[in-house]
Amino acid sequence: MFELRSWQARLGFGCLLLLIAFFLFFPVYWALISAFKGNSELYQLNPTLFPGEIHFGHFITALTEGNLLLQLKNSLLTSTSSALLNAALASLAGYSFAKFEYPGKKSLMLLILSAQMFPFGVLLISIYPMLQTADLLDTKLGLTISYIVFALPVSTYMMYSYFKQLPNELIEAAKVDGASNFRIFYRIVLPISFPAFITVTLYAFMWSWNDLLYSMTLITSETNRTVGPGLLLQYINENNADWGGAMAASFIAASPVILVFALLQKQFIGGVTSGAVK
Repeated sequence: MFELRSWQARLGFGCLLLLIAFFLFFPVYWALISAFKGNSELYQLNPTLFPGEIHFGHFITALTEGNLLLQLKNSLLTSTSSALLNAALASLAGYSFAKFEYPGKKSLMLLILSAQMFPFGVLLISIYPMLQTADLLDTKLGLTISYIVFALPVSTYMMYSYFKQLPNELIEAAKVDGASNFRIFYRIVLPISFPAFITVTLYAFMWSWNDLLYSMTLITSETNRTVGPGLLLQYINENNADWGGAMAASFIAASPVILVFALLQKQFIGGVTSGAVK
């Protein structure tokens, strides 16, 4: 067990934690105060650690000008849809790997997990012509389907680890009562696996919400654009660098993820830790 017996060790450990916290949270703090600074204070030669005057203009501009609200709507729609679809597919695949025996099961699982080794940019090279053939480029449906590659391999393994712990006697008892495999999964297995289901859903949602590469490549119209490319193209481009507006819009864009995680953090942590110990 790791113990800090001397005061020197405790002091050194505390300083290390403070240093890590500084590197983690100071950029967030700097972005926050930049969002509340006016342009004259934001671009002055000597930067300040506190806003001289609280300025809400960047937030008002972000909400009233441009298409931020539309982009947030598109991001919520595509990220939520892909997260739920990812969780459904991962649950079915994980249950199959955990509770059924058939030839090639291990090889198929390794094949699915191996997809996580490839950079997302490499996978995009294959996804783009497939969506083009299906006439799904520049559509929310095409972007939703493409987002599955982000989290499906890891989500499948997480659900597999969770289902592996479920007692086989529970499933056998349901079969004796005449329940089909799908009914057992839908009525018995899935309800008691809710923490793991929420975990993989949140995991996939955060991957999709933070995406820039896929949404920048597969979406070209302004009406279907999501929040990542929208912020980049509107606030930071070759003609403009509105850092105050970018920081304000970024905090508005991050609020849905923070809210969802705050509401479901117990289920998320429970799902992550449930498969760790047998």
